[in-house]
Amino acid sequence: MNLMPITIYSLATAAVFTSFVVVTLGGAVMAVVARRLVRSVCGLALSFLGLAGLYYFLHSPFLALMQMLIYVGAICITIMFAMMLTDPQDQPIRRGRRLLLEAASLLVAGLLAAGLITLLDRSTWMTTSAPSHGDTLPELGRVLLFRYGFAFELISVVLLLAILGALVVARSGRRSPS
Repeated sequence: MNLMPITIYSLATAAVFTSFVVVTLGGAVMAVVARRLVRSVCGLALSFLGLAGLYYFLHSPFLALMQMLIYVGAICITIMFAMMLTDPQDQPIRRGRRLLLEAASLLVAGLLAAGLITLLDRSTWMTTSAPSHGDTLPELGRVLLFRYGFAFELISVVLLLAILGALVVARSGRRSPS
């Protein structure tokens, strides 16, 4: 009778973990397979959100929040601004060149995977010590807000100016010459 809640809890935990993995891998596949760059960036953002969910699932809410703020909020938006600033006309790739690029990509991916598997196999894994029970997250917050508060404000102003500059350049670049 006592085993029932543990089984339901473990099934729910496995379902949540599996859903985060599916979102992460689905977004990665979407980022790679999509023909349009905007859809690829959306797949990348979805993959980053799934990874943030995995971080949260692993009891690291600060890392999950930073994943969402930095990668989803900053990197994906920066890629979108870069797409706004580039020429929308695609350059067609010749068929022979495309096959060569695909073959080279598969070769590099295979070599990278083989190298990583070899590295993981030959590495010695150290066990972690017992986690500290100190309040490191509130201390980190105090240090970031009080000691480095001015730096954060300065960075936010610089990012705001960069966004406004990108918008001005993108808008003036889209006007037809008169």
